[in-house]
Amino acid sequence: MKRKTKLTIAISAAVIAVLGATAARTQFVYMQSVHAQNNAAQNKNNDKYLLQSPSGIAFSDFRGYEDWSVISSAHTDDVLKVIVGNPTMINAYKAGIPGNGQPFPDGSMVAKLQWKPKKSTEAPFVVDVPDYFTQAFLMEKDSKRFAKSGGWGYAVFNYDAKSDTFSPDAKSFSDCGYACHTPVKAKDYIFHPYQKR
Repeated sequence: MKRKTKLTIAISAAVIAVLGATAARTQFVYMQSVHAQNNAAQNKNNDKYLLQSPSGIAFSDFRGYEDWSVISSAHTDDVLKVIVGNPTMINAYKAGIPGNGQPFPDGSMVAKLQWKPKKSTEAPFVVDVPDYFTQAFLMEKDSKRFAKSGGWGYAVFNYDAKSDTFSPDAKSFSDCGYACHTPVKAKDYIFHPYQKR
């Protein structure tokens, strides 16, 4: 009887150990799965920050642009734009640049956020409002890195609303950027003056 009791205890202990290990493994796998899902959700939201334009500008350089101060706005036949600047850019404007003949300091950044317009069906007057977001046009001042283009680097990231993703525009650097901004070389290549509020 003592031998059977010891065997039963040994088997029971082994079964408990196996069950405990299985439960721990199951919990570990579950936690890994939850972590992977959380990472996937976070990566989906931050995929744009993994992108780099053909001009070498990384979208991650502009992290937080959604909260930057408004410089100005613009409206073409096809696009509504809100132009925002990082604190370095805004401080330079407030110091009188480019009107004082000084260039914007390295580290200045501009984001032109672009929407397709539509006529408002709710306003009691005729007004264009944003329909859907299309592009983030980015400019970054680095005199050494972008010496050949007046110290500014240019990039366009196209936005696809259906997939909720950005992608670098392969032809944007050749189509615009430095060439488009040369008419305002005397203003350190910046079209839009700061609109004081």
